Amino acid sequence: MTETAKLPADFLHGYATAAYQIEGSPTAVGRTPSIWDTFTHEHTKPGGRKRTLDGSSGDVATDSFNKWKEDIALLKSYGAKAYRFSLSWSRVIDFSKPRESGLDSVNEAGVQYYRQFIDELVRNGITPCVTLYHWDLPQALHERYGGWLNRKIVDDYVHYAKVCFNAFGDVVKHWITHNEPWCVSALGYGYARFAPGRSSNREISDEGDSSTEPYIVAHNLILAHAYAVKAFREEFQPKSGGVIGITLDSSSYIPYDDKPENIKAAQDAFDARLGWFADPIYKGDYPAFLHQLLGDRLPKFTPEEVAVVKGSSDFFGLNTYTTNLVQAGGTDELNGKVKTTFTRPDGTQLGTQAHVSWLQTYAPGFRILLNYLWKTYGKPIYVTENGFAAKSDVLLSPPEVTHDTDRVEYYKGYLEALLQAIHEDGVPVKSYFAWSLLDNFEWADGYTTRFGVTYIDYETQKRYPKDSALFLKKWFEEHA
Repeated sequence: MTETAKLPADFLHGYATAAYQIEGSPTAVGRTPSIWDTFTHEHTKPGGRKRTLDGSSGDVATDSFNKWKEDIALLKSYGAKAYRFSLSWSRVIDFSKPRESGLDSVNEAGVQYYRQFIDELVRNGITPCVTLYHWDLPQALHERYGGWLNRKIVDDYVHYAKVCFNAFGDVVKHWITHNEPWCVSALGYGYARFAPGRSSNREISDEGDSSTEPYIVAHNLILAHAYAVKAFREEFQPKSGGVIGITLDSSSYIPYDDKPENIKAAQDAFDARLGWFADPIYKGDYPAFLHQLLGDRLPKFTPEEVAVVKGSSDFFGLNTYTTNLVQAGGTDELNGKVKTTFTRPDGTQLGTQAHVSWLQTYAPGFRILLNYLWKTYGKPIYVTENGFAAKSDVLLSPPEVTHDTDRVEYYKGYLEALLQAIHEDGVPVKSYFAWSLLDNFEWADGYTTRFGVTYIDYETQKRYPKDSALFLKKWFEEHA
């Protein structure tokens, strides 16, 4: 691989964010609460408990609702050609009034807010890539019928999607339905670490056996995605063009050693994390491994649903951060009953340890994963998130904190692996979005973890570009 190897001419590169993590202003232009507002404020209610490490919420975040022009200027200064961001469902649809029948009305003020933002991106030569759902389910739908636990959610989601296609489809040509449905299903309804904070380890109650909940949620997420894509392809794509797909998250899973049981365990890990969603969407049904593992607890698609679900993504959207070595012998059903580690048989570590325990640098694993996806699912790959939480982000202050050496080394290695996958392996990779443009509200970690290429002083909301932003700008200038 030469240093001058170029990316494809139509390659999209830029940065990614999510609405709840950066916007703040939770009631502005008619926004109503999402499950993350309720979840993060639970500790303020009698008997409630703290749901984030620092007890924080996204009430202010990076104040990007108000600082959006400043954020677009940052994107432009970083040389971004594209920006992946999400819309707040409860800012686009009006949930302020009880619904007697039919569908909720459009919140025109919310639509106009996002329209001005999208238009400003385009004026600055930045391609908007819109994610419809990045975990912030409207609280109203959770209260009405249980949200993702109820098949009714499909109609509400398709309604929301069609409003967005109508409002923005003349300029937005890259759509993502859901971001990381595994996290919604497993972390929100299995481990209770994310909103709405339900755990499948509870006793059976009058709400039913909650050990089925992650699988019901996943099933409804897949159906909502597929029927939204169906609407897009039938009603919007013929006149507006564009592509639509889903973003799934996965580590790269490598056998701990060459023992047959550990080789199988690595595949089980892929099936439990990635295949849970990818196999229905690209192949038409859940992996055989999940059928064997779950039996009758795994929901079934009707023939009509299979026809809608199978092939319902124009590309393979991928969020990935790290690599795991995998061994047989685990007990956790939601990760395929395998054990994962960063420690090799000889006792050495895969790579540089991040601030968070679940992330180490290992660029060869990224290349392995890209090849696995292309071989297994046969779709062009859009890398929609990739990034690193450097320890220096929380140990230092400006200006020293901007010298994020570990993050620069991470991006350097992963982008070289990207080039190798494209040029040496023939994998059709169509985009790379670094996570994230800004330090922000990192879900259950609150503000204790930072992934941004821009340091945010949360007291003043001042933005400080880190060395990683300068590295990425230079790298893409040289390779784009």
